[in-house]
Amino acid sequence: MHCCYPLEICCAKQVDFELEDGKVRDIVFTGGCNGNLKMISKLLDGFTLQEIVDKCSGNLCRNKGTSCADQLARVCGIAIRDHS
Repeated sequence: MHCCYPLEICCAKQVDFELEDGKVRDIVFTGGCNGNLKMISKLLDGFTLQEIVDKCSGNLCRNKGTSCADQLARVCGIAIRDHS
């Protein structure tokens, strides 16, 4: 199932991923720090939504109070609610 979510208050503007058998696959960020976000995508490929929430929540960037990884955790929390 394809999932697409807007991101808030961070450099990336959107994240798309596939949800297959409870696992997140093919994470693609639109905008943001290309190299860093590609690495985050590779590292998290195959994690469950909850594992991403647990690993990435609270990871902050500069003085924004959030980050691209933190926003990914936020939308994974939304996806848990949307697909339960």
